[in-house]
Amino acid sequence: QVQLVESGGGVAQAGGSLRLSCVASGSSFRINTMGWYRQAPGKQRELVARITPGGSTNYADSVKGRFTISRNNAKNTVFLQMSSLKPEDTAVYYCNAERNGLGYWGQGTQVTVSS
Repeated sequence: QVQLVESGGGVAQAGGSLRLSCVASGSSFRINTMGWYRQAPGKQRELVARITPGGSTNYADSVKGRFTISRNNAKNTVFLQMSSLKPEDTAVYYCNAERNGLGYWGQGTQVTVSS
């Protein structure tokens, strides 16, 4: 089992920044890809960004150039630096980790961007 705990959500004004963190614990050895997803009210959960242990990344088109994902493998932590925030970024953000072909989710953290 892998437990994921997110932190760093909150309220920001449009154009502002927030930084999300997610720490993996439990059987966190050999965690593969880690990532961030988000779900806005009435919408499906969508990929925001993900990163492999080697540092390869991919981003949703909607956040390219504004968000940066990074990770610390030694501490089993993944970060999401969000800049130039827009009201449409408002959502619950979920951390995800893959291990041995299984996916694990955090409880989610709310990000609200006011115009």
